[in-house]
Amino acid sequence: MTTAPEPVTSKRSLIGLGLALAASFSASVIGSALTRPNLDWYATLVKPGFTPPNGVFPIVWTILFVMMAVSAWLVWRAPGDGSERKTALVWFGIQLVLNVMWSFAFFFLHSPPLGFGVIMALLVAIVLTIVFFDRLSRPAALLLVPYVLWVGFAAGLNFIIWVLNSGFDFTQAQ
Repeated sequence: MTTAPEPVTSKRSLIGLGLALAASFSASVIGSALTRPNLDWYATLVKPGFTPPNGVFPIVWTILFVMMAVSAWLVWRAPGDGSERKTALVWFGIQLVLNVMWSFAFFFLHSPPLGFGVIMALLVAIVLTIVFFDRLSRPAALLLVPYVLWVGFAAGLNFIIWVLNSGFDFTQAQ
């Protein structure tokens, strides 16, 4: 039997939104703590011309983390099968962990190749999260589309930074 979601203003619903925001912004704070001390290293890397200015990243990520939290909240309160909801929210958690792991690999460890491996896993986890969210709430799934697009862009940027800073002379390769 499918039940209607709780009213948005119910105490339980607002607590759920608060927990979703706390989970998303915990990942944001940890990722930022791993990134900020390493921005001097990042500044030394050769980057492609389409690299956004550093000031763009915190703005975009703040918007994306809010959208992720609202998305998870919509799934949490959606009517439907409890096991499907649990699976969807587990994948949401997995992608949050991978998001933090990317900051650790790329910035903290100064490893564009390891960062690329992690961001590819992150892309898969986001796509799976979208698929599972869509089964419960189309709006929740759609809220994650800008996130997967941004991470796809970031994966391309990560790959090119890896190549440009690998020390391999591609002009001499045969």
